[in-house]
Amino acid sequence: MALLGGNPSTQGIKLDLKTTTSVFEPGNLSVSCIRVETSNIASPPKPLLIVTPTIQGTYPVLLFLHGFELRNTFYTQLLQLISSHGFIVVAPQLYGLLPPSGIQEIKSAAAVTNWLSSGLQSVLPENVKPDLLKLALSGHSRGGKTAFALALGYADTSLNFSALLGLDPVGGLSKCCQTVPKILTYVPHSFNLAIPVCVIGTGLGDEPRNCLTCPCAPDGVNHVEFFSECKPPCSHFVTTEYGHLDMLDDHLSGCIGAISGYICKSGKGPRDPMRRCVGGLFVAFLKAYLEGQSGDFKAIVDEPDLAPVKLDPVEFIEA
Repeated sequence: MALLGGNPSTQGIKLDLKTTTSVFEPGNLSVSCIRVETSNIASPPKPLLIVTPTIQGTYPVLLFLHGFELRNTFYTQLLQLISSHGFIVVAPQLYGLLPPSGIQEIKSAAAVTNWLSSGLQSVLPENVKPDLLKLALSGHSRGGKTAFALALGYADTSLNFSALLGLDPVGGLSKCCQTVPKILTYVPHSFNLAIPVCVIGTGLGDEPRNCLTCPCAPDGVNHVEFFSECKPPCSHFVTTEYGHLDMLDDHLSGCIGAISGYICKSGKGPRDPMRRCVGGLFVAFLKAYLEGQSGDFKAIVDEPDLAPVKLDPVEFIEA
């Protein structure tokens, strides 16, 4: 087992900068955004935003779960970047204005997962096929915790997940006030997961925006503890100068979109570099563990400065 912050296990890998940095830019595939509603018995159990390549091919699938009180459409620019590198992204809207219990949210995510086998192909462009043997699970904020809980078996699914990504996951208000179900144990490497995991955190998530607000990703229940409890292979990347919502779209609709900018502390720069960094980390990790193409992922671990924003720390524990 090796804990990496530099190049010990990636020595000898030739870095092609053009190839390596390309994951942080849109890929070569054109993509389409498809809205699928719950209109009949064959529809998914929750409304979906599907972002998919339009070019003929068979592509891995990424299930992406939104954060607390957020809309799946708020992640459109991020999901388009991921999809353009050859992934079908399925982002359900798990609830409306009133969030359900944590257990019910996990069950809803499981129901969407179970629908994929029978329903996903019917809503994709002609000649685009999903490879559900290469299915990854991910989520942001509360959705990150939901993704971990689903991977840990808190609800049954008919499909197996091959990889897990947590995007600034949050397990509650504090260490003594976890949301139900309480999945954090505060025991290192205690998560009973047999799949590779990538945790992406934000440097400003544990800081309040002002004296009237609480941190959006508090110490003790944020990315640091989630990574600590993962078993290898697992990785951890922290976008030091950005905040909990800085990977969202530039222009957010509705009342929730209007107030989101006043809830969490944000970085001083534009969101585009943060989105490209997060999207590139998703792509590099998924290519490594779903496609067996590990060059980009290993190069980023070895040379974090390749990313469009500062990454510190960068940790990778090999199996």
